[in-house]
Amino acid sequence: MSKIVVVGANHAGTACINTMLDNYGSENEVVIFDQNSNISFLACGMALWIGKQISKPDGLFYADKEMFEAKGAKVYMNSPVESIDYDAKTVTALVDGKEHVESYDKLVLATGSQPILPPIKGAEFDPNSREFKSTLENLQFVKLYQNAADVIEKLQDKSKNINRVAVVGAGYIGVELAEAFQRLGKEVILIDVVDTCLAGYYDRDLSDMMRKNLEDNGVELAFGQTVQAIEGEGKVERIVTDKASFDVDMVVLAVGFRPNTALGAGQLETFRNGAFIVDKKQETSRPDVYAIGDCATVYDNSINDTNYIALASNALRSGIVAAHNVCGRELESNGVQGSNGIEIFGLKMVSTGLTAEKAKRFGYNPETVEVTDTQKPDFMEHGNYDVTLKIVYDKDSRVVLGAQMASREDMSMGIHMFSLAIQEKVTIDRLGLLDMFFLPHFNKPYNYVTMAALKAKD
Repeated sequence: MSKIVVVGANHAGTACINTMLDNYGSENEVVIFDQNSNISFLACGMALWIGKQISKPDGLFYADKEMFEAKGAKVYMNSPVESIDYDAKTVTALVDGKEHVESYDKLVLATGSQPILPPIKGAEFDPNSREFKSTLENLQFVKLYQNAADVIEKLQDKSKNINRVAVVGAGYIGVELAEAFQRLGKEVILIDVVDTCLAGYYDRDLSDMMRKNLEDNGVELAFGQTVQAIEGEGKVERIVTDKASFDVDMVVLAVGFRPNTALGAGQLETFRNGAFIVDKKQETSRPDVYAIGDCATVYDNSINDTNYIALASNALRSGIVAAHNVCGRELESNGVQGSNGIEIFGLKMVSTGLTAEKAKRFGYNPETVEVTDTQKPDFMEHGNYDVTLKIVYDKDSRVVLGAQMASREDMSMGIHMFSLAIQEKVTIDRLGLLDMFFLPHFNKPYNYVTMAALKAKD
C-alpha cells in the first residue's frame, strides 16, 4: 500500500482523486490538502452566474469534501501547504492554524494557476493573501467562487451604484465577463493591449467576427491600449490607458494566468513560463512526484513538443493519467491539441491546434483554406445558419495543423474531428473524401468540411 498526498483539489486534483479512489481505493492511503473552503468549482461557469444565465451556482460544483471522505480519503480544507521536503518526502501544511507535517510515498501537485497582474498603478496585488494591496474598492479578480460571489454582491448592492464596468483582457474570460455585465444592463468597456480579441485562438478574420459581435451588442472596445493606472478616492472611479481615460465604477482584471509552482522552486524542472515539466505519465523531474493541470506542461501534438496550454479539459485528462500511474498502472497521455470553444451573444466559435500565425512562429510553412456555407441545404428554411470553417495545414507535408469554426449554429462537435486529425497527423487531402453522411436535417451532401478540403491548394 502506498501513501499518496494530493496538493490541490481543483479540476485536475478532483479528477485524479476520484480516479484513484474509484479504482484503487482499497490499495492506497490518499491524503488531500486544499487551501480553499470549497473544491471543484467550474470557473468557466462564473460568467453565466454573474450574467444571470443560470440562477444559482450550485451546479458549478461537482465534488466536495464529504464525497472524498466517503470514498476513504483524508481531506484537509482551508489548509495551505507551506513547504515540501522532496528528499524527506514530507509535506508541511497549516491545519487549523497549526503546522502539520504529512509524509508521502507518492506526491501529486495540482496547485493550479494564479492571476497575472501587469504593472498598473493603483492595482498592486499580494499573491500570498490573494488580495489587492490597493485601497480602491471595486477592483476585482474573477477566478475563485468567492471572487464571483463578491462581484455579484456588489452589483446587487444599489448603494454602490455600479453602472460602468471595465474588463481588462479580451481573452476567453474577459469576453465572457463583458457579455455577462452587458446582460445586466451595465455599460461595459473591454480593454486589451492587442488590437483584437481572442488572439490566441483565432486568426484575425475570425476574431474580427467576435469583435463585431461584441460591438453590435453594445460593448465598447478599447483594443490596442495599455492600462497604466486605476484611480479613485477610496473606490474605483476611472481607468487610464496610454490612449484614453474611462470613467468606471468597477474594474475586473482578466489578463490571464500563470502556473502556481512556488512549492517546487529550485527542486523541480520547470518550463520557460515556470510550469512544472512533466512527461506523458505526468511525472516531474523527481521520481514519485507528479504534476497535473494548470501548474504543469502538456505534450502538444500540433508542434510535436512540450507546451503550456491551460484548459479545464486538459486538466481533467492529466488528473486521470496521473492517477493510474501513481497507483501502479502505466498509462501515457495522447497529448493535446488545445481544443476550445466559446459562445457570446449567440455566436459560437471553436478552434483546435495552431492558427496560421502560430504555425509560422513554430517553423511550419502554413497554408490556409476557408469556406463559408450554410449548415443545411438552402431549402431548409428555418434554423439554417452560415458556418465559417478555416483549416490550417502545412504546405510541405499537407498535414492538418489547426482548424477554426464560427457560426450561430451549434457546429461544435465538428472541431473534435479536426482535433483527432491533428493528433493522428492526417493530411488535408484525406479529409476531402472522408466518409460523411448526409441528411437535410443535419448538413449538405457537399458540406463545408468536404468543400474546404477539396479547395486546398496543391
